[in-house]
Amino acid sequence: MPVDPGTPIPPTPLPAAAAAAPVPGVPAVPSLSLLGPEAASCRYGFYRTLRESYPLVRDDRLGAWLVSRYGDVSAALGDPGLVRPRRGLCCWPGEAWCTGPRREADDEAFGVLREVSERTAFVLARRLAQREVADLAEEFCHWLPVGTAATALGLSCAELARGSRAGGRRAGPAASLAVLCADRSALIGKALASLLANLLDRPDEWAAVRDAPGALTAAWRESLRRNPPVHVVLRRARGDVRVADGTVPAGAAVALLVGAAGRDPDRFAAPDRFDPRRAAPAQLAFGPPDCPAARVAELQAECAARALCEAMPELRWAEGFRPTETGLLTRAPRTLLVRPA
Repeated sequence: MPVDPGTPIPPTPLPAAAAAAPVPGVPAVPSLSLLGPEAASCRYGFYRTLRESYPLVRDDRLGAWLVSRYGDVSAALGDPGLVRPRRGLCCWPGEAWCTGPRREADDEAFGVLREVSERTAFVLARRLAQREVADLAEEFCHWLPVGTAATALGLSCAELARGSRAGGRRAGPAASLAVLCADRSALIGKALASLLANLLDRPDEWAAVRDAPGALTAAWRESLRRNPPVHVVLRRARGDVRVADGTVPAGAAVALLVGAAGRDPDRFAAPDRFDPRRAAPAQLAFGPPDCPAARVAELQAECAARALCEAMPELRWAEGFRPTETGLLTRAPRTLLVRPA
């Protein structure tokens, strides 16, 4: 998962069929695919190859055009000519979450959700604190958004899992925010896992968050840039659309590679490094910062860090463990083995 800050990621070797493919014509390169062995063996090296040589390329195996540079991905996310497909691999979380009335997301509602989230985080953290070894991904990151949403809605986790939200015993703005939390609980859990992996890989950064709670916001947004929970956002072209100095034909699927955009060296200095002091990380993972759902996710991160720091001040990796990202469209460490004490 997190790469040592001083270790450069090697570019993916280009297949012979791809080496002669010119950028202006944007031809299909069948052997260059997000589903291919190059992407599987070194995802960020594959992204580098795309950004440097194929900023817009047809991926025949995926059935979509790949867009990889930060400026192009950012512009395409707001392009009205590129719309969400009816059936797609993934939509931009920020877009899906920001469709509700913002007037409901008032400070009082966030205050209620924060109280519930804090209690849930502390209960989970204290249960794990006495363990010799614990898995934060499965036993903390997964359950925090689920438990928060269930409690805020007056449901059990089992009822929430069965989709019984309409039968909740609570209503109002705070319940609306809880539904947002429930709808994207899997993505929040992945984002939390990547945040903790980045922090625990760098004890000085973990200490900074532990000793100065205000440092968490910067670390959270930097982690979303470097290791976003969603790597691929699908769009469909309503007509012929100009993208990345090329033209995508009407009806074509377009895969916006958020994971590649966040590592673009033309936008970020030393992009592979986790640096919470980076000016304006400009992450694309969760939409605009004022989006209610983006705020819900950040609130979860704040409560998670606070609870873990209090319950496990000496938290560190289990002996010999190294986190590893997995997933094609969404990515995060599936396991985070730690020693709580």
